[in-house]
Amino acid sequence: MTTHSEIYDITIIGGGPVGLFGAFYAGLRGMSVKIIDSLPELGGQLTALYPEKYIYDMPGFPEILAKDLVIQMVAQASRFHPTICLEERAELLEQQADHWILTTGAGSQHKTRTIVICAGAGAFTPRKVPAEGLDQFEGRGIFYSAKDKAQFAGKRCLIVGGGDSAVDWALMLEPIAESVTLIHRRDEFRAHEQSVCQLKEGSVQIMTPYELRSVQGNGSLGSVTIYHNKTQEEHQLPVDAMIVSAGFIANLGPLKHWGLELQGNAIKVDHHMQTNLSGVFAAGDVCAYEGKLKLIATGVGEVCAAVNYAKHLIDPSAKVFPGHSSDMTLPSLEG
Repeated sequence: MTTHSEIYDITIIGGGPVGLFGAFYAGLRGMSVKIIDSLPELGGQLTALYPEKYIYDMPGFPEILAKDLVIQMVAQASRFHPTICLEERAELLEQQADHWILTTGAGSQHKTRTIVICAGAGAFTPRKVPAEGLDQFEGRGIFYSAKDKAQFAGKRCLIVGGGDSAVDWALMLEPIAESVTLIHRRDEFRAHEQSVCQLKEGSVQIMTPYELRSVQGNGSLGSVTIYHNKTQEEHQLPVDAMIVSAGFIANLGPLKHWGLELQGNAIKVDHHMQTNLSGVFAAGDVCAYEGKLKLIATGVGEVCAAVNYAKHLIDPSAKVFPGHSSDMTLPSLEG
């Protein structure tokens, strides 16, 4: 067991976009900052699952690839030189007289005065669809996410799903694939209206309400059988690659045993973004309150509130509202 002696002002659990902005903002408030993340790279789901997806709802970016947004947010978070610990899963939380001790699966103990949990949806595994032969071709033509859209160039592609991810993948692959077909088990889509309009105006073949029945191939994916879930009529489609975008099953994992008040699979917070444990805050998709919207744009606002109230908790003489950043002198990005 490795115990780090320094007690940080704030430790952020999760290196996704919300955690990264929280690290920047805590640095802005003069706090010593540590980021702990279980993944090998910063960026959370944007890096691990959706690097080639366009993000349209971040202020200042009409559109930006998820991987490019991560690059910008990492640069911003690094401005105040936070300590970054990757491939460490937060396992155990213990309270001491004036700080917390966070033990990770890597066998390290981290001391911190406050914590902001920005763990997104927690540990996530892809939601599978009940289709014969699906497991046989995973990684050999069947994917749940992809880091490089170029691998689909010139291929006959099938997208399964009706949410933002499914529609985004269809739109991204349309210019480079030989053909793109999207099937969805409902007639209506759950994706953003503008994206659905763009989809319907393009060349993607849209088939609703269809579901996947079975997949076939010889060593790699070669075709699929789909069926109309109202008439049961079947079609066989030649397919070289398929992306299943049926969502992910989230799990808070060890966080569920920390004594936090939960609301479903999320952590309940008050209007200060504080949990029922003093000095422990949460922001982003991992937290729950009345009227909660799960967007990056709202998450970065939540983490600002969490950081500011954490600062005031550590130092009651510090104002919750620090003033505008345009009135501050910041270190250069190169520094």
